[in-house]
Amino acid sequence: MKIRYLYQLLLSHTSVLIIAFLILGTLFSHYVENLVYENKVTELRSYGEKILSDLERPSPRRPLYLDQYGNLLQARNIDLITFNREGEVSFSRGGVYPRIELSKEEWQKIERGETVPLKKDFGRFDQAVSLVIMPRIINDQLAGGLILISPISGTREMLTEINKYLLYIVLLSLAISLLISLLLSKLHVKRIQRIRDATSLVSSGQYDVHVPSSNFDEIGDLAGDFNEMVTKLRASKEEIDALENRRRQFMADVSHELRTPLTTIRGVIEGIRNDMIPEEQKEKSFGLVSQETRRLIKLVNENLDYEKIRSNQIAITKVTVPLLEVLEVIKEQLDFQSEEQGNDIKILADPSAKVHADYDRLIQILINITKNSIQFTTGGTITLSGTSSSGETVIEIEDTGIGMDPEEIQSIWRRFYKADLSRTNNPYGEFGLGLSIVKQLVLMHDGTIDVFSEKGRGTRFVIRLPLEA
Repeated sequence: MKIRYLYQLLLSHTSVLIIAFLILGTLFSHYVENLVYENKVTELRSYGEKILSDLERPSPRRPLYLDQYGNLLQARNIDLITFNREGEVSFSRGGVYPRIELSKEEWQKIERGETVPLKKDFGRFDQAVSLVIMPRIINDQLAGGLILISPISGTREMLTEINKYLLYIVLLSLAISLLISLLLSKLHVKRIQRIRDATSLVSSGQYDVHVPSSNFDEIGDLAGDFNEMVTKLRASKEEIDALENRRRQFMADVSHELRTPLTTIRGVIEGIRNDMIPEEQKEKSFGLVSQETRRLIKLVNENLDYEKIRSNQIAITKVTVPLLEVLEVIKEQLDFQSEEQGNDIKILADPSAKVHADYDRLIQILINITKNSIQFTTGGTITLSGTSSSGETVIEIEDTGIGMDPEEIQSIWRRFYKADLSRTNNPYGEFGLGLSIVKQLVLMHDGTIDVFSEKGRGTRFVIRLPLEA
């Protein structure tokens, strides 16, 4: 059976309030009752002490004390009784008491000179009373005693009146508490329903939702967590959409790049088979087929290389080598390509600088970045520099090319990203995989790579690799 959360809150609040009021009401009523009876016994004791004191004081008016006190107490609805040591009544005012029946324990206390207070007595007289039994000692001998008796009917009426008003207070407090509980429960349920409605929107694919949040309570924290979750889902969806767009573009680019060399190779083979290519042109045709084949192999290898790096299937074997030698290898391999673009490669490195890395992968990283700089620089300079200090090696590749906007800097590490779709003379960067591979390889070396660029002013890549301890 499904019970709404509002009813659950009301039931729990009501149960707690009723139990609390019952306990507090019972304790308060019991406390007031004990307090009233205790005060009554204390009042009777004080009268008894006064009477005994006056009876022991020599005075010609002493025989009249009992009559006077009896009349006074009777006006306050208190009976006065005196008895001798045999328990026979010697004086009575306010009622007929031929003999006082005391228990053995009470007689023992009287004989020891102790006062016997009874807050409530129901069986000794014809009505319920509060009483005090006080011994009268003459010359260290028990001469008898006196009893002060007060019916508790008036006290009970007073307690009943107090309990009635207490009940009214409890009912009023319960009503106010239930009203507050109802308002708070509706407020909490409304806040939860708001989150529930927003969740339904998110489940239907709408991520532009926001629920009010606060740090007031756990529901506010839940709303804050929900907003944070929606923000991350929205960012993930945008990333997935962007990745899907780049994937489609990549597939279009790959299809185009595959179609061109395959068409060339097919045309050459068909021409040779049909003797449509002159003998003196065959050697050139074979070279063209070989070039296009290498181009296809590079495309396939680049994708395979990226997937191996992403799945940690590449082992890194680090060695320590002079940094200057590494940079000179890069310059030798790319000088020709740089000259075709009208660029000049310069090396500015400390001869004593060392680098601790996998040699082949380090060459791959630097060639990839340097080719990227050559691709976007015309008639400029590419500078390869590096230093090493205690703990790390810093390698910088800086060009004077076209540079990038801040938005492009944030995107160059993404797979399939291409900064300029119209330029495809970089064998690693042309399909948008080169810099993704670079980033992964640097991370596998426990290093960092940063890029700084300004539109029209050039780009600078900074690689930091830890040195062997």
